[in-house]
Amino acid sequence: MRCLTLNQNAKNQTRKLEGLPPRHYPEWDYKAKTYNPDYVSLYESLHPGGSAAEIDALLAKHSSLAKQLKRLLDMLKPQQLVRIRYQEEGSELDLDVAIRSLIDFKSGAQPDPRINMSHRTDGRDLAVMLLIDLSESVDQIPVGCDQSILQLSKEAVTLLGWAIEQLGDAFAIAGFSSNTRHEVRYQHIKGYSEHWDDTVKGRLAAIEAGWSTRMGAAIRHASHYLGARKADKKLLLILTDGEPSDIDVSDDRQLIEDSRKAVVEADQQGIYTYCINLDPKADEYVKDIFGNQYTVIDRVERLPEQLPKLFMALTK
Repeated sequence: MRCLTLNQNAKNQTRKLEGLPPRHYPEWDYKAKTYNPDYVSLYESLHPGGSAAEIDALLAKHSSLAKQLKRLLDMLKPQQLVRIRYQEEGSELDLDVAIRSLIDFKSGAQPDPRINMSHRTDGRDLAVMLLIDLSESVDQIPVGCDQSILQLSKEAVTLLGWAIEQLGDAFAIAGFSSNTRHEVRYQHIKGYSEHWDDTVKGRLAAIEAGWSTRMGAAIRHASHYLGARKADKKLLLILTDGEPSDIDVSDDRQLIEDSRKAVVEADQQGIYTYCINLDPKADEYVKDIFGNQYTVIDRVERLPEQLPKLFMALTK
């Protein structure tokens, strides 16, 4: 997308993210055909919370669509659960191992700390990261719509999050935006270890738009987390309304080429990257970044219906 003027309130413009120190990423210089090392500073944070009831209301609004999705989900969902034993962290206690560890402890031997177990669905070993563009332009209301792209994205992610929770896939959500290479914001909305609960819903309810779209750094950071997952398939979904851009970059190709390079890097880690683009002019640049791994949704108002169905088609 073309970067808009920054009209966010002064507090957000001047606020520096607290907590973790920045993580530095390289950026690809397509003219020199080399990386600028440690060029981008990315600040990550846990997204502030809001009202989970807002997300519940959105799901109720789309209850008929949710029923349709449920029928599709039932066909995708594996029926058999596989028990994974000898876990230091897990969903329940492995009683046999726990008893042996207790006996070892009382006899003075070193107890086995792997006293938990977890379960996974047989035949579907998938890890998913959804990366949401939260740049300023998503506050726009597209022609023919009565809702902003941000509002429609929130509804779509609500349905997608609910659907993936039904399937039991490992799933994380993050939002990103940028204010020059010195401050890329990466906000965690849902972690892999979290369920689709009120805490996660509250973070999603509170998402706001601002700043620009330095996509390459966000892809690299999402790949950092997704690449560390132990899964047969790793899927990085990127939901955006336009092309990569930032206010400190005047060359239209620079961030497109860097984002393309970040997608190549993700592929080398075994990550399949797929873009859902809401820009009617996306054909001018999206293939340069994602190859054939993208969908352009011209009718943005259909996003809540299309996003979960796209996910199911990609993972069936």
